[in-house]
Amino acid sequence: MSFARKVWHLVVAVKDGLSLVFLLLFFSLLYMVLTARPSPAQVHDGALLLKLDGVVVEEKSAIDPLAALLSQQAPVGEYQARDVVQALEAAARDDRIKTVVLDLTTFMGGGQVHLSAIGEALDRVRAAEKPVLTYAVGYSDDGMMLASHASEVWLDPLGGAMIAGPGGTRLYYGELIDNLNVNARVYKVGTYKSAVEPYFRSDMSPEARENYEALYGALWEEWQANVKKARPELKMDLVTKTPAEWVSASNGNLSQAALAAGLVDKLGTRVEFGQRVAKLSGEDKLDDAPGSFAHTEFDTWLAESAPETPGKAIGVVTIAGEIVDGDAGPGTAGGERIAGLLDDALEDDLAALVVRVDSPGGSVMASEEIRLAILRHKAKKIPIVVSMANVAASGGYWVSTPADRIFAEPETITGSIGIFAVVPTFEKAAAEWGINADGVRTTALSGQPDLIAGFTPEVDAILQNTIEDGYRQFLNRVAASRNMTTAQVDNVGQGRVWDGGTARQIGLVDQYGGIEDAIVWAAAKAKLDAGDYHVEYLGAEEDPYDTLIRSIMLGDQEQATSGRDLFGMVAGREQALTGQLAGDLKRLLGTRGMQVYCLECPAPPRAQAAASTGDLGSQGWLAQIAVLVLR
Repeated sequence: MSFARKVWHLVVAVKDGLSLVFLLLFFSLLYMVLTARPSPAQVHDGALLLKLDGVVVEEKSAIDPLAALLSQQAPVGEYQARDVVQALEAAARDDRIKTVVLDLTTFMGGGQVHLSAIGEALDRVRAAEKPVLTYAVGYSDDGMMLASHASEVWLDPLGGAMIAGPGGTRLYYGELIDNLNVNARVYKVGTYKSAVEPYFRSDMSPEARENYEALYGALWEEWQANVKKARPELKMDLVTKTPAEWVSASNGNLSQAALAAGLVDKLGTRVEFGQRVAKLSGEDKLDDAPGSFAHTEFDTWLAESAPETPGKAIGVVTIAGEIVDGDAGPGTAGGERIAGLLDDALEDDLAALVVRVDSPGGSVMASEEIRLAILRHKAKKIPIVVSMANVAASGGYWVSTPADRIFAEPETITGSIGIFAVVPTFEKAAAEWGINADGVRTTALSGQPDLIAGFTPEVDAILQNTIEDGYRQFLNRVAASRNMTTAQVDNVGQGRVWDGGTARQIGLVDQYGGIEDAIVWAAAKAKLDAGDYHVEYLGAEEDPYDTLIRSIMLGDQEQATSGRDLFGMVAGREQALTGQLAGDLKRLLGTRGMQVYCLECPAPPRAQAAASTGDLGSQGWLAQIAVLVLR
């Protein structure tokens, strides 16, 4: 009893100690939250500094505080495209801002539509006769697209710049799955629904190749047109058609090669760059470190430049990321969560509803749940407008069908009107390992579906018929929305993915334009003049812990993204390939229903960045245990 009493006292002491530690952590975090908010008093005359250490997204993803702090992985930095545009437009109007500085050293990319919108905002800053300067150690396609809109593009002498263009390879597992004696049962409709090809083929089908070539060809043309217009002196053919000869002409010195090709304007260290900015925007009176200059940080400026809210509200609901069942998000489009936001807004007397879509789709059930919630707003006789961002394909198009009008950009990826499901069974592997299944059935469906014994022909037929019925429902929804026959929709459907320009020609999109164009159209349909309305983003309140956690782990993020030279980019590609493998395996073995998902679409910038930094969604062992306990 004496030993047991001592053990009990020890357990109680450990419990009390841990309680005290967690209380101290809680109050420390609370204090930091209350004191970390940007203050307008921190706005200084000088430069607006946008240090984009991460990716540009449509909607910031939610952070699990416990998992983030215990995972030993810094979350990828995220900047909402609309926030960056808003900050730049405010800078163009405000006399306190003398110049805009983009530090792209740790920039990890963004969707083409988002980058185009930011580029146009940079043009408006320059039109206000305010210089725009960028600095980086390495520029790739996305960074170059932003930098092309700058007055001066600076590159570190030890850095470089490359343009690769869209496209690449993906992994195919057909032969591997056969060798493992796994039966990947694929149920699909759509000649071009190539999302499931990796599970039963070892190469790309001719139909998929045709679709990819058309899609990426159109995106590449748009990218080149954007960059050439902003930077006409750039020798695009030299950089993209004869890259080895181009680099060799500068004896392998990538920075000199970039300068010779017109990719950049000046070579200089960070200190030299800062000294140049200081001449334009003034010296930093609070910091005498070499290369410092007077500036205002992005978060502080964003808080200062919040838009006014006159008149009636036009609601904007964001559907960003994969569409999944449940309340996931933000950053992931949980059907239950988004439907809840829409239903909560039914009592808000919205003048119109704009549905902002940046999603490759996902669950059929979740997509339909969101569509029905949008229809409940449409029943109130208010205008419903869809604004497509980088991707609005498959389920992203499903949720767009209630719209009175659909806006997209030429670079938008849309369509992918098709449906599929993948279910692995292991009857061949089980037989090889000496596992056999036997029993008594009263009907053809008894004990089905059986992942070990395999499916009966009746189950296979039922599942395929269910997929075909889902495709018919998809066709019917699109046909009713677009004033087309189901045959016409089927002709442009079959899982084929379209660029926004072609989508407009074939009737899947009404007109070109960004979200501001969609809002203006919605206001006009609601008979509201400028100044008589404001925009209200549904569910846009940011968790204060999110900003705090990102700030706490910022140093780790900078370290994770600091190796941005050519070899660092190669290493990132290798990690991204591992991420693709993990994602494909999860999709094969995960518990999913019918999918309206565009795997043919490029991975979102957030996913690419997470993979390239080695953050594949895994957590440290301590975080995993903590999360399991708290569940």
